[in-house]
Amino acid sequence: MRKYKCKYDIEFQDIKEILDFMTEHYADKTAFIYKSKDRKSQTEISFRKFRQDVDTVGAYLLSKGLKDKRIVVIGPNSYPWMAAYYGIVVNVGVVVPLDRGLPQDEIVNSLRKCKADAIVYDPSLAIDFGKILEMDGITVTTLIPMTDISQEKLAELEPMVDSWRDQFKVIDKHAVDIILFTSGTSADAKAAQLTQRNIASCIAAMRKVEPIYEDDVVMIFLPLHHAFGCTGTLMFLSNGCTNVFCSGLKYVQKELVEYGISAFFCVPLIIESIINKVLKTAEKEGKLKKLETGRKISKALMKVGIDARRKIFKDVIDGLGGKLRFLISGAAPLDLKILEYATDFGFLTVQGYGLTETAPTIASESYFYRRPGSVGHAMPGVEVKINEPDENGIGELYARGPNIMKGYLDDDEANAKVFDNGWFNTGDLARIDEDDYIFITGRKKNVIVLKNGKNIYPEEIEALIDKIPYVVENVVSGQEVGEDYRLVATVVYDPDNDAVKGKSKEEIQALADADIEKINSEMSSFKRIKEVFLRTEPFEKTTTQKIKRRTVKVGE
Repeated sequence: MRKYKCKYDIEFQDIKEILDFMTEHYADKTAFIYKSKDRKSQTEISFRKFRQDVDTVGAYLLSKGLKDKRIVVIGPNSYPWMAAYYGIVVNVGVVVPLDRGLPQDEIVNSLRKCKADAIVYDPSLAIDFGKILEMDGITVTTLIPMTDISQEKLAELEPMVDSWRDQFKVIDKHAVDIILFTSGTSADAKAAQLTQRNIASCIAAMRKVEPIYEDDVVMIFLPLHHAFGCTGTLMFLSNGCTNVFCSGLKYVQKELVEYGISAFFCVPLIIESIINKVLKTAEKEGKLKKLETGRKISKALMKVGIDARRKIFKDVIDGLGGKLRFLISGAAPLDLKILEYATDFGFLTVQGYGLTETAPTIASESYFYRRPGSVGHAMPGVEVKINEPDENGIGELYARGPNIMKGYLDDDEANAKVFDNGWFNTGDLARIDEDDYIFITGRKKNVIVLKNGKNIYPEEIEALIDKIPYVVENVVSGQEVGEDYRLVATVVYDPDNDAVKGKSKEEIQALADADIEKINSEMSSFKRIKEVFLRTEPFEKTTTQKIKRRTVKVGE
């Protein structure tokens, strides 16, 4: 078994144990910082206060008759959201976080699927929950606005904790305490049933692998209803880090500097935005050549064991607050060129991989184990294998371990498809190299099978198209032609990129056709793109910025 050079070796069993550990070790340290809506004031919450608020919320919900009930939490990232989530899962019943960005009909569908009993919601949402309660199939009987658990209200409610403490639920680490909906539309989103042990095992494993320190200041950016965002935040909390709620996408750069953010986990889009802004600023100030020279010098020094990156690129680092050192990327592949720049500037940048169903982490790179293009090794305690690999070693990635869900809620058919003799089938295609690094090659459901039996993995071609400077994103599809398919690419381009700026649509199309043809020339004949469709409007995405491929209509 691989020996990780880890800082911690605690096998947490449940979420309550993690919260108690945090309170014991970091009681008076700041756990959370958040700004008021007008950003003119901010509030700091200690670990001790957070633990107290979790119990206060628990007592309040129990007073509403919600013991052992399924309770939905929905709203933007906020401290009340966190207090509600953990108040429910540790003290009351089953928590069901929902994506506040879902259309109302999908929210209704989710409420029906999970048979929710109550909803804790942010009043800022433009949703008429009262009207939803009148719909057929809705089992919700209690609505609780998050204004009921604001800091002012919690202070008033705190005295009731002692009278309700003996009603707090007894933790069963293997019971279903969390229901998370997978990404997708109401037609195909599934409700994954997770246990406290699932989450706790992920926290314990990540603490063994990643270099997180008590003095780290972390930005909460990813949506907390998502497994990656919620479990990631708990991982940082378990290490005593201070967590800052991001005020919004347009404030990321400003708040990196303001708070001296040293680490955060995010989707590739954010890292790409940060690095591209650095490059554009350098170009604007006439320092791009100096930057590239610095990279060459830094790489030469690294070869002889001298790491001078943070000195050479001090201006870059200072422009991002001066403390940024660690970036964890997940949910989608990070562009290798962006990864190279981030690494060259002195930011430890690692990629991880997982699913809602795996709480979420299956694999991750670390300070000690990295290989460009891979998602690292399987996490401690997690086993992986390639099922029925083809001649290239590619097959479906299977996993098993304490992080695997108990199954989808009320869906025997789906469970039968994903569980195979104790293994969980991720549905992702992958290969594992001779050093146990895992490389994700695509989704099985996205594979295009030609009449001659050839398999085409669109993600492989998309990665090449993404390298074209003016391409923002793209989707490669199989367009039916008779009984077979031809490959087409739908490309979103940046009209302000220097390569296309000022050109007519016809000129841009000609340029794109020529650039795709260069890619075609390096590909096997059956993998060649036959037509390119251009657009400037971004693709529809999930809240973790994954493209909803089925909504991409070829030619539109």
